[in-house]
Amino acid sequence: MRLLLVEDYLPLRESLFQGLQEAGFAVDATGNGKEGLWYASGNDYDVIILDIMLPGMSGLEILKTIRTAGKQAHVLLLTAKDTLKDKIFGLDLGADDYIVKPFAFDELLARIRALIRRSYIRKSPLITVGGLRIDLNTQNVFRDNEPIFLTPREYALLEYLALRKEQVVSRTEIWEHVYDFASSATSNVVDVYIGYLRKKIEKPNKPPLIHTLRGRGYLLGERA
Repeated sequence: MRLLLVEDYLPLRESLFQGLQEAGFAVDATGNGKEGLWYASGNDYDVIILDIMLPGMSGLEILKTIRTAGKQAHVLLLTAKDTLKDKIFGLDLGADDYIVKPFAFDELLARIRALIRRSYIRKSPLITVGGLRIDLNTQNVFRDNEPIFLTPREYALLEYLALRKEQVVSRTEIWEHVYDFASSATSNVVDVYIGYLRKKIEKPNKPPLIHTLRGRGYLLGERA
């Protein structure tokens, strides 16, 4: 899943950036409000993590602008302000959640994952497709109760396909949700990683779970 982190305090931004990447997310990050608006306006993020106090443009101004423009990404506000008025103001502008500094990184992860499940209308962190089981919280993957070990990029791709299971997902959608600006784009990178996934999750004498729909994209699901 792809996140945008807008936080001006460099040590915190670098720490969160590293932690979120290690947790398997594709992350774009900036410490400037105007640059944050540029990122948020031009890309489709699963969650935007937005500090309120920013140079150039406040987080609340960014939030108001992207909501006015119709952007539907879930927004999680970060702030040192711990007053009811600030919380209500941010939520009324269209924020989806709010966390007060200092916070535990595990709590931030839990809130991000909850927002992602909400995006894809899923209450449970467990997704099953045939004999494949994916735990969105632990990032553990099993096929017929046998563990499957995936790289962070392979897991991110599988997670997105799983959240969209039984739906056709285009290569463009995969790129926009699994890769960040720092990723090197090549014409066949998505196809290559689909190939890696197939080798790990498919089993002999079992029906395939990842299907290619020529000219349309990929689908994770059971097909007759």
